[in-house]
Order: sequence, then C-alpha cells, then structure tokens
Amino acid sequence: MIEIRRGQVDSPGATEALARAIGLLPAESEGVVYVGYPVMGTPDGPFTIDALLVSPEFGLIAFDLVDGKDLRDFEERHDAAYAILTAKLLQSGRRLSKRKRITIEPQVVTLAPNCKQPDDDLQDYSVLSTSQELARWIENNATALPEFNEVLSTIQSISNIRRARAKRDIKKAGSRGERLQRLEDAIATLDSQQSDAVIQTFDGVQRIRGLAGSGKTVVLALKVAYLYTQNPDWTIAVTFNTKSLKGQFQRFITSFIYDQANEEPDWSRIKVLHAWGSSSNEGIYYSYCIRTGTAYHDLTAAKAKFGQGAEFAGVCQLALESSVADVPLYDIILIDEAQDFHPAFLRLCYRLLKDPKRIVYAYDELQNLNRGEMPPPSELFGVNQNGTPLVAFSDDPDLAKRQDIILRRCYRNSRPVLTTAHALGFGIYRTRGLVQMFDNSDLWEDIGYSVVDGELEDGQNVSLTRTDATSPKFLETHSPLSDLISFEVFDDDAQQVEWLADQIRKNIEEDDLRPEDILVIHPNPVNARKAVGGVRSALMSLGINSIIAGVTHSPDEFEYAGSVTFTGIYRAKGNEAAMVYIMNGQFCGTDWDAAWARNILFTGITRSKAWVRVCGFGKGMITLNEEFERVKAADFKLNFTYPTETERKKLNIVNRDLTPAERRRRERSRSDLKRIASDLKAGRIQREDIDEILGSLFQQGE
Repeated sequence: MIEIRRGQVDSPGATEALARAIGLLPAESEGVVYVGYPVMGTPDGPFTIDALLVSPEFGLIAFDLVDGKDLRDFEERHDAAYAILTAKLLQSGRRLSKRKRITIEPQVVTLAPNCKQPDDDLQDYSVLSTSQELARWIENNATALPEFNEVLSTIQSISNIRRARAKRDIKKAGSRGERLQRLEDAIATLDSQQSDAVIQTFDGVQRIRGLAGSGKTVVLALKVAYLYTQNPDWTIAVTFNTKSLKGQFQRFITSFIYDQANEEPDWSRIKVLHAWGSSSNEGIYYSYCIRTGTAYHDLTAAKAKFGQGAEFAGVCQLALESSVADVPLYDIILIDEAQDFHPAFLRLCYRLLKDPKRIVYAYDELQNLNRGEMPPPSELFGVNQNGTPLVAFSDDPDLAKRQDIILRRCYRNSRPVLTTAHALGFGIYRTRGLVQMFDNSDLWEDIGYSVVDGELEDGQNVSLTRTDATSPKFLETHSPLSDLISFEVFDDDAQQVEWLADQIRKNIEEDDLRPEDILVIHPNPVNARKAVGGVRSALMSLGINSIIAGVTHSPDEFEYAGSVTFTGIYRAKGNEAAMVYIMNGQFCGTDWDAAWARNILFTGITRSKAWVRVCGFGKGMITLNEEFERVKAADFKLNFTYPTETERKKLNIVNRDLTPAERRRRERSRSDLKRIASDLKAGRIQREDIDEILGSLFQQGE
C-alpha cells in the first residue's frame, strides 16, 4: 500500500486528484507520497516539492500541482525540481551515485485538473488533467528503485545528523565502533509514524506519544525546520525540562534548516528555551512573567514557598492565577518531555500562543512509570469560563489521526534491552510481586507489545513480547545477545571501580569506541557527584578524560569530544549513548520507595542505543540480577498475572507521588522507628510496650 503523508499545501484540489490517482494504483504497491514535502535548500532559498512519490516499484516522481487555470512557467518548475532532486541525491555520496552521476533518475509530472493541455511540443514535459491519466502515467513510466531506503534517508535529511560527526577511525574489523557505525546508518530513515509527525500540521493542539528511543526529539527538530521554512512570518518556540537538550536541539535544528533552506537559522524566529528560565537565560516561565508583570520566582525562592518537588508547578500555577489574560507571543510552541511537567506549565504555554493556539507536545509513555498515562487534553489545558474544555480531540478519525500520533517503534533500545527495562521497572519477575502496573491494559499494546498467550484482562495470566514491527531486528543482531545487556555483581565498591575503569579502557583502546560514546550513570541523585569520583580518578590515571554533565561543563551540553560522560539520572533523561554503564545499581534494588528506584533503573537502561552494563554490589544488586536471570529464562517475554482493579489500587498507593508534607511525615516515621529499634535493643522498652503504643495510636485514629 502506498501511504500519503500530508504537509502544508497551496493546491488542495490538485492534491485530492493526486490522492485519487494513488488510490487507482495496484493495492499491493508499496511506497510513500509526501505532500508539501520535502523542502530543499537552494542558493535562492528553500524550494518545496509540491508532492513526491518514493516507491520500490514506481521510482522517484516529483509532482507539480496546479489548482488554477494558468500553468504559468511549469517548464521552469520541472527543471528546478529535477535539478534539486538530483543535487540532493548526489549528496548521499557513493550510496546513490557512481562516478559523480546519480544511479537514480527522478521524474517530474504536472497535474493540473483545471487547465487545458498546452499546444506546444511537450516531448520533455508531462502535463496531465485527471487522476486516471496520472495513474496510467505512473504505471507506464515505472522505474524500479532498489535503493528505496537510501533515497528515503536522503530525502528526509536524517543522514545529515550522522555525517555531521567526524568519521570514525576504525582500526579493527568487526569492532564495536564498526558495528555502531552500521547501526547508526541503519536508523537514518524515519518510519511512517515519524514522517506523519513531522509534516502533518494542525491548527490547534497536537500530541506525539512514544517510548524512549522512538525518535521524538529528532521529530520535533525536523518539525521546527519544516514549519520554519513554510511559514516565514512565524515565531517558533521549543521547550523542554532537561537543560542538556538545548545544545542537542540547536544542533539538529541548524542541520535540518541548512539542509532545507541553505542558510543558518534565524534564531530571532526560533527560540530554544528551557521551561523555567531567568534574566540571563530566557525561558518560557520567565517570559510569561515579564510579559504579564507577574512576580518571578527563582529556584531558591520557589523551594522556600512550595517545597522540594513542587516548586515549578507552584510558580506556574501562581503565575496563572496572578494574570488571567492571554499574552500572545509565539505562533507555535513545541514541548519535549511533556511527562515531566505539571498541567499548570502547559496551560501557561497555551496563554503565550497566538490564535489558533498551536501546541505540539511530545512525551514518553513510560518515562515516569508510576503515572501510567498523561491526563487527556480536556483536563491538561483546563476549561473556559463556561466550564467547557479549552482543548478536545476530534471524534473524526482522519482529524484525530493528525491530532494524536503514536510512535510505537523503538529505534534506540533493542528488544532484550527494552523488555529488561520494563520487566525490572514494573517488577514483573520480582519475588515479592509487582511494584507498579498500568491502570489501562491497552497501553501495553500502544507501546508496542503483542499478546502471545493469555489475555490482558484482570486476574488473567498473560505473556507479552515485542515483535520486529515495534523493535527492529537489526537493533539486536549486531552483537551476541549476552553482550547487549548484562548485570555485573561485585563484592564491594573497590572491585566495581576497578572493573569499570578497565572496561572503559578496553572500549576506547580495543573496541574502536570514542570516549563520548560512553556514558556512566549514577542512580542516586543526592551523592552522584561524590560517588563517581573513584572511577574518574582511575580513568585519569589511565589517561582517559571525563566530565560530569552539567557540573564540570556547560549545563546546555551533555557530551564533549574526547571525554567519557558521567551523570546523575536527571540529566541523563533525554540523552543517549552507545555504551551505558549504570554503577551502584543496588540503589535501584531497594524495597523502600521501590517504584521511584525502579523508574530510575528503567530510565538509565533505556539511555543505551547498543550496549548496557548494570553494575553494583550488595543485597539490592543481587535481587536485580536474580530478576534479570528470570527475564533471560523467559526469552525476554513478560509473563505475569494482570492485577485486578483492587490489586492495582494497592499498587498505585505504593507508587503515587508524595506531597512535601507526606515526605516529611514519612521521614519522621523513619526516625521514630529507628529510635524505637534502638530503645528495644538497649532494653529501655519491651516488645509488649510497642504493642501498647501502637494500639493507643490506632484508637486515636493516627
């Protein structure tokens, strides 16, 4: 089947005639038609192909679409489309060219339903009037395209991200570096859902849902470039929670806009903004306060007023309450990591938009496992004075498809890696039972799992697996399965440090990996900086440089050429690396606050695009390793009994976020228990005294 992906168009009538023509082609035909895309850079600025067919059977065909009765200078448009496509294909190098000539011949045809056929000689130019004529023309001029994937990659510009990096110095055939290069080349083509997310526009709120590694950040950056070239009068904002994403967004956007417009971005039209911001670093919340005259709170003031963990939600809600009027500043806002934000922030973004209030928000279905799902748009953006939701998705299937795009395929984590992350994150094979579970069982299938046995119903046994359709096979065939992910249990920290330093040395000296291909994550955000000191010192003695992301270098950059990156879990979010080491994994094997600890482990594991090593020592690490062995024994399937509604409520209570008051109460309880245990051990109280104290408390309702 040939799919049609619609971007912004100036010829709706001819576009519909093209869609009818595609529908007349054989049903078994394959390929994709882009409408209003691609946009390619020329010396005169961006050039948009009206529509483009890429098909293994029919080849590469550009369509010149005309709605009016005047063909105008259609010959010039034909020549320009042919020349620009040819130049684009030549950029791919040897993959699509030989001896400076392309191996693919693009074709160009005009579809003009309301125009008469020109009388002059059209030997080199094809002009058609009807869908039937166009369908016959496509079949009669079919040219096989065996390089289908390579052409798609070149057209979509994703390969430019890879070429922007320095060429790898491969010293050993079959090394990790060589395998990584092949892996990166293989993922350089967008899939159908990603393409829809890039070019399909909507005058209102659009959401993009997907797993870690499904390409949300790249999609948003490409979407920025596309909207930038198509709408020269728009001011576009991109925002996010993780500061280190700023540099990544700027690199991607620069690459894509240069490719589409042959120029550097005008950063007065594109604002890459952290969600919070300050007087020295423009951000969304800061901009809102300045525009409305609302009092601005920095992090210190916000913590003092609203407490640890509630500071940003608090200041956003306060700003909304302090000023009720809209302050139109941007034509569109694109939000990455939306799962990290309280609804108050998204409502604040909504107020900063010009009509018709265009927002694209992308989020990870499982980045925060204990929440399960984001609130629906009708709740997320609030209501008007009449109590009607400001945002509601359409009941029309075609319209809803443009409003709500799901990225089910994961291009970062292999099937064994992603399934392990889910198994340990949910506690699927935990001896003491599940840690957390979705309220809605359908979400398992939404994120790419298929039922191989049983049913996803309350109280029923079920077996889930990922298929090639959602976890491409090439992500796991580059290395032996045992090398993709492993758990390493040590006797103590010294043994862990020695092993980590030696493995990283081998990665660089023997495996052809660059230092910046390697990421070391410490799960405990409280003492991460101090805890990684031993490994960094060991690496320094081996002549290997390292950085701590956001600490030793700019918070806007996550990695630096020639240095291994160390980070806590919060800065790791939104980033990736080929080789990921998670040290002190025992922190994630605790039964205390188990959901939070396992969310950290899930996030850490899913940072890897090739290999993962979870390291640690002690009881918690032994527990995690035992669970991992059960995952392997199950052939990386998730086998469990789906909890009933009553059981899920108990799990949700364990997993729910705690308010600052609840956290303080819990800490007081922990302190009281320690004091009681000490008194009991010292003989200052007896066991029967504990029963009497507890009974008294229960009678008081405490």
